[in-house]
Amino acid sequence: MVDSTDTANDDTENKKPSNFLRQIIDKDLADSTVQSIVTRFPPEPNGHLHIGHAKAICLNFGLAQDYQGQCHLRFDDTNPEKESNEFIKAITDDISWLGFQWHGDIRYASNYFDQLHEFANQLIEKGLAYVCDLSAEEARNYRGTLTEPGTNSPYRERSVEENASLFAKMTAGDFDEGACVLRAKIDMAAPNVNLRDPIIYRIRKVTHHQTGDKWCVYPTYDFTHGQSDAIEGITHSICTLEFEDHKPLYNWFLEHLPVPSQPRQFEFSRLNVNYTVTSKRKLKQLVDDAVVDGWDDPRMPTISGMRRRGYAPESIRSFCTATGVTRVNGIVDMAMLEFAVREHHNLHAPRVMVVINPLKVVITNYPDEQVESLDAPNHPQNESMGVRKVPFSKTFYIDREDFREEANKKFKRLVIGKKVRLRNAYVVKADSVVKDEHGEITEVHVSYDAGTLGQDPSDGVKPKGVIQWVSADKGVPITVRLYDRLFDQESPEKALDSDSGENDFMSCVNPDSFSELTHCIAEPSLLEASPEQVFQFEREGYFVSDRFDYRAGQPVFNKTIGLRDSWPKQEQS
Repeated sequence: MVDSTDTANDDTENKKPSNFLRQIIDKDLADSTVQSIVTRFPPEPNGHLHIGHAKAICLNFGLAQDYQGQCHLRFDDTNPEKESNEFIKAITDDISWLGFQWHGDIRYASNYFDQLHEFANQLIEKGLAYVCDLSAEEARNYRGTLTEPGTNSPYRERSVEENASLFAKMTAGDFDEGACVLRAKIDMAAPNVNLRDPIIYRIRKVTHHQTGDKWCVYPTYDFTHGQSDAIEGITHSICTLEFEDHKPLYNWFLEHLPVPSQPRQFEFSRLNVNYTVTSKRKLKQLVDDAVVDGWDDPRMPTISGMRRRGYAPESIRSFCTATGVTRVNGIVDMAMLEFAVREHHNLHAPRVMVVINPLKVVITNYPDEQVESLDAPNHPQNESMGVRKVPFSKTFYIDREDFREEANKKFKRLVIGKKVRLRNAYVVKADSVVKDEHGEITEVHVSYDAGTLGQDPSDGVKPKGVIQWVSADKGVPITVRLYDRLFDQESPEKALDSDSGENDFMSCVNPDSFSELTHCIAEPSLLEASPEQVFQFEREGYFVSDRFDYRAGQPVFNKTIGLRDSWPKQEQS
């Protein structure tokens, strides 16, 4: 875990290109506008964090880290009916796993409910807030449009005394949900609709996961956010561009309340990745409709899903850094994230041999009872990772795709009458096959050259192919789950239903995004794999031992990613 005052360990992350936020901070420090940097990460605990949140985490914690400042973790818990402690735990786990540590204790917006309630009363006393009895539909009609001003509520001119009394009754639970709300009195004709008397308190008779039943009125996000920043002494409140239109309201509250500090809001472009959706509502729909197996399904773009898929936190941090920090929205190619994943695992993942689709092979000239223990490097480019022992015997398995009875010269694997090298073992030549009554090959009979262990054949003819194998006697069965991209269309957010014209992202779900194989055979060293350990299965890809379904002696591996990008390139829409 990396504290916000520590330096990053990964060399690739030490390269910190400048961006407009760093330029602002540099100037603020040089001008003594601030003495030190305090940022915050304020998620709502109503779901798991996704790849877009990962960038916000890296940015807020990373800036605090680089400038020897602080980053607070504060849960924006103003909607108790959608929030839970389960999500709070998932979010804290995600942040820690990514390699960051928040400053001090975990904070909650609910920590400030008493102060926020007092702020609301102060707005009432100043004549800047009123209790409004309009229904939700009526309020929408009064609000106006982007091109037409709104209309004042008929309750807008209630007296300070009446508003104070009504708000007290709201707080005491005397009104039903939806009966009334507390609104700020700003300007119903403002061009920015966020300033048209926004709601700052509403009635919610719901038990809160932190405060229990103390409250039946809860502040809105817009009212909570800036004041919470001010209470905590946040210097740079960094958020994504969709909050840019809320900034005037953020500042209005700070200007009209006796807050202890004056934080400033800065916006950057959110991280959008193709072949994904990052709307929490849509991610929740995938979970609720059982399209995926929970928020941490390895196909989900959630941090917990990517973790279970076998993505390294270093890869995610590297990817977030590489996407840059700008104020221009765009879409990043999923291949960029996948490249970062491959790049890390290529350097750090030990190699093992696994046969995904086994075909039995018998060496006809090998001693029946002999079992050799052969040395195999754990990483061919990194001797420091050592070697492991691999058992070799008369009967072994190869992948069915690595054998053909006949093939052209481009096929550099096992063919009748041709030679191939077994990885870290001998050269063998295919002589014949055994077939069942359906004509399916059940065995391949080969002969081996005993002098080719670590050496070329004596006849000087080097085999052109190398294939993986696993001893039939000593190999172990494993379960392999194959995962691919959840969506087979580049822009699922743009898919439209032909009848309603509304977004139909569900129509883009890839039907081949998951399959489970239970007949795979692995070298016995994989029995010692620990949960979340990543390996390169030779010539197959990178696989991770599942963090939850791990059982000693019965490993389950999730496919993290193939050795190369197999997705066809599509033109940007």
